[in-house]
Amino acid sequence: MVSTAAKARAYTGPAILSFGFRPFFLGGAIWAALAVALWLPLRSGTFTLPTSFEPLQWHIHELLYGYLPAIVAGFLLTAVPNWTGRLPVVGTPLLVMFATWLAGRIAIMISGILGTWLTAIIDLSFLILLTTVIAREIIAGGNLRNLKVLILVALLVLGNAIFHLEHALDLPIEYGTRTGIATAVLLITLIGGRVIPSFTRNWLVQNAPGRLPIPFGKFDAITVAVTAFTLLIWVLYPNSSTTAALCVLAGLMQFARLARWAGDRTFSQPIVLVLHIGYVFVPIGFALKAMETFIPGLVLPSGPIHAWTAGAIGLMTLAIMTRASLGHTGQAIKATPAIMFIYVFASLAALSRLVAAFDIERPLMLQFSALNWVLAFIGFAVVYGPCLLSPRKRSR
Repeated sequence: MVSTAAKARAYTGPAILSFGFRPFFLGGAIWAALAVALWLPLRSGTFTLPTSFEPLQWHIHELLYGYLPAIVAGFLLTAVPNWTGRLPVVGTPLLVMFATWLAGRIAIMISGILGTWLTAIIDLSFLILLTTVIAREIIAGGNLRNLKVLILVALLVLGNAIFHLEHALDLPIEYGTRTGIATAVLLITLIGGRVIPSFTRNWLVQNAPGRLPIPFGKFDAITVAVTAFTLLIWVLYPNSSTTAALCVLAGLMQFARLARWAGDRTFSQPIVLVLHIGYVFVPIGFALKAMETFIPGLVLPSGPIHAWTAGAIGLMTLAIMTRASLGHTGQAIKATPAIMFIYVFASLAALSRLVAAFDIERPLMLQFSALNWVLAFIGFAVVYGPCLLSPRKRSR
């Protein structure tokens, strides 16, 4: 039987289309930087786009349903072949998927010209296509235990559809936003719960024998279930005391779960440590949401939102992107000084955005956060662009 790796090596087309992570990680990083670079001038009115979305709506959509799906696609199109043993999506089919994602970004930018419904159809096409491809691969490969990941991708489709419907009906963009954020947090909870203890264990066994991450067990399963239920109630009733109480419980359980993964033993290896730093923003988000409700006026509503988005999504995606890109292109999996700067910029972007949530959102703080976000993702594109565009290094 020919292995998945052997099938992948048989591909002879452009390197950028040889695996899903290549175009989507690179394109997603460039878009993440561009979307935030445009956000502040859009917000201040010094720059405009021919879009029907208000500046804040555009900002939310393009990071939640533009950037995030690109990274999810890059991860799943690379991971699913390993889960199923099936041939990766490469070449023309991969190009079609990437072009569909890019068409969505353009459609949102010129939605004022295209119209509401045509924009929605073009934008939703990518997530529908991704869901279809992942479903086909998981079912054909008989890897049904990963259907839960497929369900979460389908929830991104639902959240994006709700976002467009709220926009079309001129309603506040609330349920579409919260559905997307909740789905992202669940994806991080599920996938992070798989890769963080695994990567940490592998590194510790080789470099620092001793206490290892505790394997997935009943506590993890209960934590995932409590997190899912809490997020569902948050989507439906964001400001209730019941939601806040559940956030306290979910936050404590997520902190405890993270503590079981021995992250405190990885300070000498930033490419492992950053996974733990990214994940800690999940319980921080729950804690801030509880504080917002129980201590009125202390935390702005943007606090928990940006803990989960700028913090958890931003850092966790970069952590996965930097590590996976090195491993799948034949590079040494270690943090160079340039990669460490990427982590520092992303961390500063998240932390400074949270600081702003405890006070009036001062322009200088927002600009500092935006600048660091842009530097982090442009840094990824500059540092990783050459290896993503080049064939995998052959092992000697």
